[in-house]
Amino acid sequence: MKYNKLLPIIILSSALFLSCEDDLMEWGKDADKGEVTTAELPLGLAEKISRYDALNTYTDFILGNGIGVDLYLNDEVYRTITNENFDDVTAGYAMKHGAMVNSNGELNFATIDNFIAKTKEAGLTVYGHTLAWHQNNNASYLNGLIAPTVIPGSSGANSLDLTSLRDGSLNGWAGSWNTAISVVEGEGLSSTSQAVQMIADGTSNPWELQLGTPAITIVSGHSYELSFYIKSDQAGQGRISFDDNLVNQYPWMDWYGTGNVTESFSTSSEWQQVKITLNSEDFQTNATTFVFNFDLGYVSGVTYLIDVENINVVDLDAQPENLITNGDFENGTLDGWSGYGNGSSRDVSAAGEGFGGNGYAMVLTNPTAANNYEAQQVFTFNQALELGKDYTCSFWVKATTSANLQVEIQNDSYGGDYYGGIQVGTTWTQVTRTITPSTDDKTKFIFDFGETATTYYIDDIVFTSGDAGGGSGPTIVEKTDEEKAQIIGDALESWISQMVGRYKNDVKAWDVVNEPMKEGGSLRDGNVADLADDEFYWVKYLGKDYAVTAFKLARQYGNANDVLFINDYNLEASLAKCDGIIQYTQYIESQGATVDGIGTQMHVSLNTDRDNIVQMFQKLAATGKMIKISELDVRLGTASPTNEQLADQSDMYKYIIDMYKENIPAAQQYGITIWGISDNEQEHQYWLPDESPNIWDTNYERKHAYKGTADGLAGKDVSADFSGEL
Repeated sequence: MKYNKLLPIIILSSALFLSCEDDLMEWGKDADKGEVTTAELPLGLAEKISRYDALNTYTDFILGNGIGVDLYLNDEVYRTITNENFDDVTAGYAMKHGAMVNSNGELNFATIDNFIAKTKEAGLTVYGHTLAWHQNNNASYLNGLIAPTVIPGSSGANSLDLTSLRDGSLNGWAGSWNTAISVVEGEGLSSTSQAVQMIADGTSNPWELQLGTPAITIVSGHSYELSFYIKSDQAGQGRISFDDNLVNQYPWMDWYGTGNVTESFSTSSEWQQVKITLNSEDFQTNATTFVFNFDLGYVSGVTYLIDVENINVVDLDAQPENLITNGDFENGTLDGWSGYGNGSSRDVSAAGEGFGGNGYAMVLTNPTAANNYEAQQVFTFNQALELGKDYTCSFWVKATTSANLQVEIQNDSYGGDYYGGIQVGTTWTQVTRTITPSTDDKTKFIFDFGETATTYYIDDIVFTSGDAGGGSGPTIVEKTDEEKAQIIGDALESWISQMVGRYKNDVKAWDVVNEPMKEGGSLRDGNVADLADDEFYWVKYLGKDYAVTAFKLARQYGNANDVLFINDYNLEASLAKCDGIIQYTQYIESQGATVDGIGTQMHVSLNTDRDNIVQMFQKLAATGKMIKISELDVRLGTASPTNEQLADQSDMYKYIIDMYKENIPAAQQYGITIWGISDNEQEHQYWLPDESPNIWDTNYERKHAYKGTADGLAGKDVSADFSGEL
């Protein structure tokens, strides 16, 4: 719908309608109708409303509006009404976490930079909304930060016998005589797994703390992959050395895939994987076994832990091979793959964009949401899969948005076995499925990726029968509550510091904490069964003090005199909730933070209890805080109101403003923000659709509510002073 219609009377200079008590307009003579008096012909309501001045001329406190940033930037009529009638604007969505933070945790400031520049041109201030809220977050990114760490299993059977590590005897492991080396319970990657503990005490050379493996049998011409997970109680250093069956017993390695070749790797308090590939030419001619050593004596005073179950030596050439011969894309091509459908595209990523930040990945882009099978990527096996046989399929995947994916195996007649419902996030996740062919003619493995409009990154695809032992499954390591609190606390600080810090010269007031209370007055706890895509509860991970942290951060990164608010809705509907937010505010301040004001949203209807409104204002006034009506609108329950409903709406706007001014001391009156400009449907796609809650109608013409709002702000019936010619 276009918005090019505006009452002619509105775009005339407001000076034409300016009146005051000492300068009444006099009635003139109409040549056609003769003498006219106010008693004989009272001004019509529309004429009265048209004669009102801009809303913000009727009050000394801040009059704001909650607006759509895109509309303000792109719709001239909308922007003009905003600029002429208000002092302050609040971005309805565009300054929230979900709008600002991308899938990598980076903030995109371009839109808000433009918005603030535009409002400054108009002489408006911007109110910051909102910093810590459980909705409108990039929840996918935040949940990804605290997702379990999935440690991939080995790509084949382990050639290293771990029996004497599991039983703690260390039989056959060179160096087991050293009391500084032992197997400890519950210190591995998971809370129930084992770890080899190696303590460097008085050492300064790597070989002074050494643990060597039993002899590992090798097959001539085969390559082997060594991998393990290690961490240390403080910064440490280690290397891997070999017996004389290796051509180079002390190799310098590119430990992290960065191209930097060094003698040793570094360790820290975080688990990290160390991986080495030995090619057939690395072994001495006629060698049938080899031994490798953990050399950890570089730095005295360091305690190292090596997860037992993830010390792996895998014969990379062992059978059965991965049935998908190009599953890691390390040749930089999509050899063996083909696809089609829905205008989709497929490619290989840039180097370093594969799983773990290494190598290559397959990139599949679906431009338009459709049925999942309408965009496909296909790999054809060398021979058909066996009927009823269990195959294991695993791959790593992420997407640029939350997405769904399906895999299938299919025959040449398009008959398929489907494995759907794969939910993909924006961080790498390993997917593992057991695939059991229902017929003996399945020759194709397919990714069905047409359901979500997004880009997928897929890497390390393994499809195997597991006949030769198959390799180990993934290890899933849950983060502790303490780790989650640290990670989410860091994310909250990153978010608040960047937003408040960037805009501190332009934004001097913020909704720091939004909607913290339940309806009965207790604090939300975040224990919600069915979360929306944008829901993320800071309180669930940071506890009751999440708001304390948020207020301290907003003050730390902003200005000393910024006005910082806590804000909630239904305080007029539930006085217990009003009491609850007051008590929580007192708690926040008892913990050393300062809360300057309390915002009451006031999304009300004609049926809202007026006595409760008064009591709410009285309770809020008693706090001594700045009090703001932060999101005022009056619902009518219809998009086609009657004149009577419009009059009642006008009266409710006036009543709320009257009660605010009557019950909140002037020194505590921060101001009032009306939520939205008009009833136009483009403003109500997401908020109160099929409604008419605002002061301008669908054509941006002043409603009856304009009069009620202005009269409330002015403290009188402004139109009572009008006189003059129609």
